[in-house]
Amino acid sequence: MLLMSILLIFEVFMLDTFIDGMVDKIDNNLLKQQIQFFTEIRHAYHEFNMVEEAIYQTAQDDDNPEMSRQAEKIYEVLISDDPESELEKYYDVAPNSYLKEFAGVSYLTKEFGDRKVDGASLYLKNLNNITQEMQLEILKRDKLDYVFQSLSVIAIVPMLCLEPIKNWAISQFSFVEGFYNGKNGMLVQILILLTTFICYILTRKLKDNGSTAMDTKNTENPWQEKLYRIKLIKKLVDLFVPKDGTAESRKVKTLMKKAASKDKIEWIYINRIVLCIATFIVSVFLFAQLHRITINNVYTDPTTTYDIIGEMSAKDRRKAMEVTKSDNQYIEHFKHKTDLKEKDIIKEMEKGKINKDYVDSTSGDREIAAERIMKKIATINSEQMSWVEVLGAMALAMVAYNAPILMLMFQAKMRVLEMEDEVMQFQTIILMLMRIERVNVEIILEWLERYANIFKDPLSKCINNYEAGPWEALEAMKEDVTYQDFIRIIESLQAAVEKIPIKDAFDELDTERDYYQAKRRESNERLISKKGMIGKGIGFTPMVLLFVGYLIIPLVFIGLTSMTTSFKGMTK
Repeated sequence: MLLMSILLIFEVFMLDTFIDGMVDKIDNNLLKQQIQFFTEIRHAYHEFNMVEEAIYQTAQDDDNPEMSRQAEKIYEVLISDDPESELEKYYDVAPNSYLKEFAGVSYLTKEFGDRKVDGASLYLKNLNNITQEMQLEILKRDKLDYVFQSLSVIAIVPMLCLEPIKNWAISQFSFVEGFYNGKNGMLVQILILLTTFICYILTRKLKDNGSTAMDTKNTENPWQEKLYRIKLIKKLVDLFVPKDGTAESRKVKTLMKKAASKDKIEWIYINRIVLCIATFIVSVFLFAQLHRITINNVYTDPTTTYDIIGEMSAKDRRKAMEVTKSDNQYIEHFKHKTDLKEKDIIKEMEKGKINKDYVDSTSGDREIAAERIMKKIATINSEQMSWVEVLGAMALAMVAYNAPILMLMFQAKMRVLEMEDEVMQFQTIILMLMRIERVNVEIILEWLERYANIFKDPLSKCINNYEAGPWEALEAMKEDVTYQDFIRIIESLQAAVEKIPIKDAFDELDTERDYYQAKRRESNERLISKKGMIGKGIGFTPMVLLFVGYLIIPLVFIGLTSMTTSFKGMTK
C-alpha cells in the first residue's frame, strides 16, 4: 500500500508540474506575441492616427492568434457605448497586467487625445514603456525557468528510489533487512515522503513567476465556506478564530495581507482544524500499523545466529525459517505468561512437549535459544499503543495546525523579495500617466491599485478614504507601509495633490529612465539569485535525506552494531 501511495503521489505531482509548465508556456508565448503586436501597431497608428482603428487593423494579423483575440476584445471595449464599464469588465479577465496597461492607455488616449512629447507621440512612447517592461519580464521568466528547471522533479524523484535502495541494501547486506522491513525503516520512509511533499510545494511557490497568478479557484463558495455554513461546525470554528480587535486577530490578518491571501480568516482556521484532526487520526493509525509490522516481522523474519554480508543463500534461508517456526511455537505458548523466565523456556525445551528441536541440544544451545525467544516475546508484548505515542500524535497534530500559518509566513517572505519589482512597475505606470492631460492623483492611485499585488490593501484603503481628504489619505497610507521606495512615490503624490503638477512631481522618472531600467535589471538578477539559492537548498533536501538518512546511516550504524555483537560472540 505504501508503494502504491508513493506511485500515486508521484503521478499527481508530475501531472501538476506538466499542467503548470503548459500554462507558463502559453503565457510566455502571449507575452512574446504582444511585443510583436506592439511593433506592428506603431506602423498602423502612424497610418490611421486613431487608436481604435490601429488596434482593429493590427488584430487582423493571423500570425499572432492569441494576441489578435485580445486585441479584438480591446477594440470592442473602445467602440462600445459605455467603454469605461466595459474596460472594468476586461480588467477582470485580462491574461496579464501588460494587456491591462495597454487597454487602459488606449482608452485614455482615445478619450483625451494624443499629444507630442519631445517631438514624439505620447501614446507610442507609452507603448514603448510597456514593451520594455515585457522584455524585462520575459528575461526574468527565462532565467527563473533555467534556474528552476528540473528542481520540482528532483524534489519528488527520491520517493521513487525508496524501494530500489531498500532492495539493493538488503541484497548486499542482509543484516539491514530488519531495519528496512521494520518500524524504523517505515518511519524513515514516511519522513522522506513528508519532506518530499513539503519541499515540492515550497519549490513551486518559490518558482512562481506570476504567469499562473490568476486565481481560478472558487473564491466565493469553496469547500471551507460550505463547511462553515453548517451551524455545529461554525460554532466549533468560531471558538478558534480570534475575536476582532485582539492582538492575535491583527497578527493573522496582517500576515494574510503580507502574503496577499484571498482567503477569509475563517477559511484559514478551518484549514488548520481539518489538518490538525486529519494528522492526529493518520498518526495514530500509523503508530498502530508500525506496531503490527514489528510483531509480524518477529513471526516471519528468518532467524540467523550470525550476521551475513551479501544475500542469504536459499539453504541458509530455509534453515533460518525453520528456527523462526520453532521459536514461534514457544512464543505462542509463553507470550501470555506474566512472570516468564528463561529457565521456564529451557525446561520446556528439555521436555520436548512443544517441539523436539532442542531435546538433544547442549545446555549452551538451549540458553542461547531461550534468550532469543525471551527477547522476541518481550518485543511482542511491548508493541502496544502507549501514552507517549498518543502524545507524539498530538504534537504532530499541533505542527499540522500551524502549517497554514507557516505557509503564509513563507509566502509573505517571498513577497518581500518582490516588493522592489512591484514598485518599479508602479514607476512605469506613473511615467505613462503623468503626461496625459486630465489625469489626476486619484486616477493614478486607481491604476496603481489595479496592478498592485503586495501593496493592494494600502492602496485600496487610500482610495476609499480619498474623498475625505487626499493629503490625509496618502499620509495614512504612508504609515501603513515600510518600504522606502514606495514611501517616496507617496510623498511625490502628496506634492502633486496640493503644490505642483504631476509631471513635475515625477520628473525624475523621465530624466532617469535609463537608470531605473538598469536598476530593474539588477533587481531581477538579485531576485533570481536569491530564489535560486533557496530553491536549490529546498529542492535537494529530499535527495540528501534519502541517501544519508535511508542508506548511509543505517548501513554504518547497523553494520557497526552487528560487528560489535559478532566480536562479543566470538570472544565468548
